Amino acid sequence: MKPKGQVSVVLRQLRTFLAVAAEGTVTDAAIAVELAPSSVSEQVRALERSLGVTLFDRTPEGMRLTEAGRRMTVWARRLLDQADQARREVTGRPSVVRLGALETLAATLVPGIVARLAARRPDLGVEVAPLNRREILTGIDAGSLDAGLLLDSGPALGDLGFDVPARLDFLDVEDVPLAYVTAPGTSDERLLVTPPGCSFRMVADRVFGVDGERTELASVTVIHGWARRGLGAAVLPEFAVAEDLASGVLVRHPVETPDITLRLVWRADREEAVRELLYAAAGAVRDGGRATPGSS
Repeated sequence: MKPKGQVSVVLRQLRTFLAVAAEGTVTDAAIAVELAPSSVSEQVRALERSLGVTLFDRTPEGMRLTEAGRRMTVWARRLLDQADQARREVTGRPSVVRLGALETLAATLVPGIVARLAARRPDLGVEVAPLNRREILTGIDAGSLDAGLLLDSGPALGDLGFDVPARLDFLDVEDVPLAYVTAPGTSDERLLVTPPGCSFRMVADRVFGVDGERTELASVTVIHGWARRGLGAAVLPEFAVAEDLASGVLVRHPVETPDITLRLVWRADREEAVRELLYAAAGAVRDGGRATPGSS
């Protein structure tokens, strides 16, 4: 086998290894990297043979990193990042920051962030992936994402009520005011909620409990549309309903909600690239995602 082919094989093995480490099972990792489970298992075994160590304990509950495996995750991420950097420098392609964002944020706030980033650093590209929170956190942990934008509450990552797969760095960018809204003259007896695990569902459960009449809908966008048509009440971010509140299409009702924050999350070894995202994200909620001409 040619050296070039050997390098390609090793990099592929490292990516697969990190996917298994992030997902916890071969099946889930196979879905993430779009390979057959048998191919994922063989790549992990090949990497273990080449290193002469066992990277995972195979248990009925899934794949659990050994001590050697935990050390290998640090090196795998570092080697893949260096390979990407080398490819960009050799080919002359611009550096790219890979950002995962909740769908609501990707549709409303991220376009303004990307525009600010382009104005500040035209040499730095950004790839945006609308994902759910679990996909964002596991992607950052595995190295397929450099950073993520999500909603949280409290002093620690995950205090809103979700699990964090690994130690990640984060910084609160801005508060996200919430509004409890209905269409004018609409009863608030029916609550429109997102699926379990969503940040806005966690907020609704915390504010109203889990009893009462509810309609579960797929996304904040769908809930917004239903609320506008008088089909129920909803807890939504102010930036998503500001125009409707100003025009009277929706009305706000006095309900105390927890403090929610737009939180930028990243891996510690990707802080340099993420710093530019942080500058670009500042003020995103206040501006409703709009980019100010010439802003930086």
